[in-house]
Amino acid sequence: MSLRFNILMDAKDAIQMNPLQLAYLGDAVWELIVRYDLMIKKYNVHHMHKKCVKLVNAHSQAEILHRIEQYLLPEEIEIARRGRNAHTKHTVPHNQSPEDYAAATGFEALFGYWYLTGNNDRIEQTVNMIKEVFDDG
Repeated sequence: MSLRFNILMDAKDAIQMNPLQLAYLGDAVWELIVRYDLMIKKYNVHHMHKKCVKLVNAHSQAEILHRIEQYLLPEEIEIARRGRNAHTKHTVPHNQSPEDYAAATGFEALFGYWYLTGNNDRIEQTVNMIKEVFDDG
């Protein structure tokens, strides 16, 4: 069973989407990837939650984006930039810096873009890079 819809979006259409919409979807995609990885490691639920929170937060996502930026393609850099510069209508959580929150939105926008366009190879490559940096999570 696949969680993917049958119709993929053309890259030209996906890149034109509002970056906050891409980030909205990308946030869910990233969290699902992290949760799945933790499930297959057979952690107990409490341990899974703690590790998930460690990787699915603005600070970690901003750090990850900073580390993978050099490997991004020009259109991916543009998506991340647009996500970073998008203005949300809600305030930044008190425990996050505005800079991290903005960068995290760029990170999430990338995952939304890759998911919409069916670029599973790019998702997998990026997740593998992330695992090398955060080898315990």
